[in-house]
Amino acid sequence: MPAEPRAIALVKLSSLGDVIHALPVADALSAAFPRARLAWLVERREAALLRDHPALDEVIDVDTRAWRSARTPRQALGVLRELTTLRRRLRAGRFDVAIDLQGLVKSGAVARATGAPLRIGFAPGWSRERLSAVFTTRRVTPPPQASHVVDQYLALLEPLGVTMPPGRARFRLPSRAAAESRIDDFFVGVGLKPRHRLVVLNPGAGRGNKRWPVASFRALAERLCHEGDAQVLVLWGPREHEAARAIVEMPAPRPALAPPTDLDELAAVARRASVMVAGDTGPLHLAAARRASASMGRPPRRATARTAPAIASSPPPTARWPRSTCPPSSTPSSR
Repeated sequence: MPAEPRAIALVKLSSLGDVIHALPVADALSAAFPRARLAWLVERREAALLRDHPALDEVIDVDTRAWRSARTPRQALGVLRELTTLRRRLRAGRFDVAIDLQGLVKSGAVARATGAPLRIGFAPGWSRERLSAVFTTRRVTPPPQASHVVDQYLALLEPLGVTMPPGRARFRLPSRAAAESRIDDFFVGVGLKPRHRLVVLNPGAGRGNKRWPVASFRALAERLCHEGDAQVLVLWGPREHEAARAIVEMPAPRPALAPPTDLDELAAVARRASVMVAGDTGPLHLAAARRASASMGRPPRRATARTAPAIASSPPPTARWPRSTCPPSSTPSSR
């Protein structure tokens, strides 16, 4: 490998929160090697988050979810063609370095497919799947002070001579003018004022152990609207609309129900929030990256500081929040 790499491939396929946590790696590499071409391999569903990122030269989307769901010969043939095209594209990139930020067998295999002679990943004890280490040539054990996953990702840059003190990570998320305009129009239509005591609630999550009960979200929303003089907006995703409606249906003043949102619009909402309350899920980490205060409504049983929101800031000085506590029915479960 040359003293300064010419082309670097980052492999962080999913999910939304994990991709957000890995963003500082791209900025650190861009600053350390400004002449290097930097590509990111990511699942198609999360690729929109990285589009037009100032540190990236290329975003290569893959669809491992579709690959795994192929059941018929025709579908399998389509997957084979897609894999062949991907392999040719990766080899044409002539990568010097590939960094597997995910620590899975599939991400390790993708890193190996780049053809990069230097492939960096976590040591087996730190990988989510120990076998992923067979695809890497340099295996890193993060230092003890790297307690947060963001700092653990940044520790993978040590073989390249790139270091960053814990807590100094930089998050940059591009804004999309069209999405910003759509959310502006929605806010005007329902009478919401951006960052003016605006609390965004996100009751959904990919797994049940990351969901706070809908009844607890409703109790919190009711107290915020009726006692806290706050604006409340309830987000929802696929198969979550009924839960969101159950939260907003209360006597006035009541929360506003968000429209359907894509990733760009979700980021626009997060930028306007004073506070977001959610489980350990992508929208919460997006809000933290957008520098809204982020509160985890219900930590999963194994939640630790490792995946807590990486950034949190106080509400604006004009926001004076009541000092009352939530009723027992809306207190986060510790189980």
